[in-house]
Amino acid sequence: MAKIFCIANQKGGVGKTTTAVNLAAALAMLDKRVLLVDLDPQGNATMGAGINKATLERSVYQVLLGLGDVVGTRQRSESGRFDVLPANRELAGAEVEMVELEQRETRLKHALAAVDADYDFVLVDCPPALSMLTLNGLCAAHGVVIPMQCEYYALEGLSDLVNTIKIVHANMNPELKVIGLLRVMFDPRMTLSQQVSSQLEKHFGDKVFATVIPRNVRLAEAPSYGIPGVIFDPSSRGAQAYLAFGKELADRIASL
Repeated sequence: MAKIFCIANQKGGVGKTTTAVNLAAALAMLDKRVLLVDLDPQGNATMGAGINKATLERSVYQVLLGLGDVVGTRQRSESGRFDVLPANRELAGAEVEMVELEQRETRLKHALAAVDADYDFVLVDCPPALSMLTLNGLCAAHGVVIPMQCEYYALEGLSDLVNTIKIVHANMNPELKVIGLLRVMFDPRMTLSQQVSSQLEKHFGDKVFATVIPRNVRLAEAPSYGIPGVIFDPSSRGAQAYLAFGKELADRIASL
């Protein structure tokens, strides 16, 4: 049975897509069978995995509207060695079109059920908003991984996201829980980063992953080549951190 995790944060620019793509590749390097679901109309995870969103004949848009299935839509990331349920700007229209559909919050969950036996992990890259797309991700998932920068505004957004997860847990998906908080784009030279990191550890305890992802130029360069950072430059500090995070997550799930 596949473990389904949302990579979510209502704040934009916090490294969700970078985390989703590199975590997928890191888990694949641990010989895990991985599906990356791109739920963001920008399609950045699709491109970062080496798939051209401009030439897609089918995408997650068709899957959500019942016009296609996961098996016929998924594509292989040759560079990352994982499967991708791709997205492009067409997905932006799904928000409006899904409003009148039955079971609109659980359409992704039902679609993924058909490939449950094919994967060990399904990672859902959510858009930076509490939208119908994000809600579909949360309703399909067993848990949420929250990437966040160690800065003041990130703490404010975190409380909103945790409240949202509690509401979804109570009303739509009793299996949903926070798997952990991942500190990303971390700069140890900044006092504020260290202070916020300490606050997270104090308030959330073992929910904070031990792995910390540093700011790293090579991780930022990798998407332009359509290659996950952990493959693009495995020796870089960022790649090493994501490889460590993949192992930490796999170990944490195995012990649950």
